[in-house]
Amino acid sequence: MGILNVTPDSFSDGNLYFDRDKAVKHGLDLVKEGADILDVGGESSRPGSDCIPVEEELRRILPVISELRENSDIILSVDTTKAEVAHRALDAGADIINDISSLQFDAEMLPLAAEREAPVILMHMKGNPKTMQENPFYENLLADVNSFFQERIDMAVSSGIKREKIILDPGIGFGKKFSDNLNLIRNLRIFEELGRPLLVGLSRKSFIGKIVDQPTQDRLEGSLSAAVLSVSHGAHLIRVHDVAATKKAILVADAILNEKEWNNTSISETGENQRYVF
Repeated sequence: MGILNVTPDSFSDGNLYFDRDKAVKHGLDLVKEGADILDVGGESSRPGSDCIPVEEELRRILPVISELRENSDIILSVDTTKAEVAHRALDAGADIINDISSLQFDAEMLPLAAEREAPVILMHMKGNPKTMQENPFYENLLADVNSFFQERIDMAVSSGIKREKIILDPGIGFGKKFSDNLNLIRNLRIFEELGRPLLVGLSRKSFIGKIVDQPTQDRLEGSLSAAVLSVSHGAHLIRVHDVAATKKAILVADAILNEKEWNNTSISETGENQRYVF
């Protein structure tokens, strides 16, 4: 999953693709590099960030989504917590709703996703982007995240969202301490019992910077290492800035781990070595 932030203030690439033409070009470049999904977002969710009005979020992303859809058959994900934004993005050609609040911040998200039969990405986050890194604490991190996922899956299914449309994201860096992030990646397989594909977003994040002592733009090697280890521990989707390099690293790692060429198959269950696409 390639990241396309149409924002002036995202932690890594803020203001790089705020212009529509630059955003569309970058999105199409990511497709050429091998992205299977593009995740388009118009509101930064970096620690300490504030919400923006619906109208501004729509102004940023709708022209980009529309033009990407006209010029590519890539799967498009809209990264938003607002039902109106998700609704308009789906109308413009988006396929997936990626909601960092796990469909909690806006009461209309659950019925919207059910009505449109859109795949949804449910992420675990403690608090909200403004407050999430203010001394996050867990009695039992893995148990708490697992319980949260089960509750949100049950809520989604009871609201009419098909179970097979659900993807889970443990929320690396969202209300997590340094050690929490490492613990989650190390123990991703604990979530296999939930029977849904896992998405991991760790590209260039601060825990990597702490390990390698490098600024955001110089964390490629650390991001690749974390991505490969995430796949080896059970991740099915990796959300990244550096698509070409990450895809090559994962192709090699997955071929070694599975003793065969890496290959996407169906969103349905496909046996021991599952892959999921839409």
